[in-house]
Amino acid sequence: MEIRRARVEDIPRLLALIRRYWDFEGIEGFAALRLELVLKELLAHPAERGSVWLAESHGALIGYLIVVLVMSVEHQGLIGEIDELFVLPEARSQGAGAALLAAAEAELLQRGCVRLQLQLAHGNTRARAFYERLGFAARAGYALLDKALR
Repeated sequence: MEIRRARVEDIPRLLALIRRYWDFEGIEGFAALRLELVLKELLAHPAERGSVWLAESHGALIGYLIVVLVMSVEHQGLIGEIDELFVLPEARSQGAGAALLAAAEAELLQRGCVRLQLQLAHGNTRARAFYERLGFAARAGYALLDKALR
């Protein structure tokens, strides 16, 4: 298995994995062309926007991790937010997810990030156990609120 940064030419295969993830999570509104544009923007400006890492095995993509960057006054520096992490069901429990996170954490530390955070569905106990094994914990006293701006 190889972990590497995504390139523009990876976008068609990455979109296929993103569709699998969205189907898995029940996320509606998959629009390949719109997502392709967003991915091109992200890949063109990694220093300002974030990064995408891929897990590849025998030439096939088996997983991906997207981290976006946010400047935080509260945390006194740059923080990374895991936007999406997905490993194909048939490739799980073989280290791909942990390897993707390790690659991201190493790079984010080099870039000066002070924190890494993520959102997790309440009922996703398997993912919660995975993240907790890797040192993530709920932030006491806080809950995520959001509002669509469109």
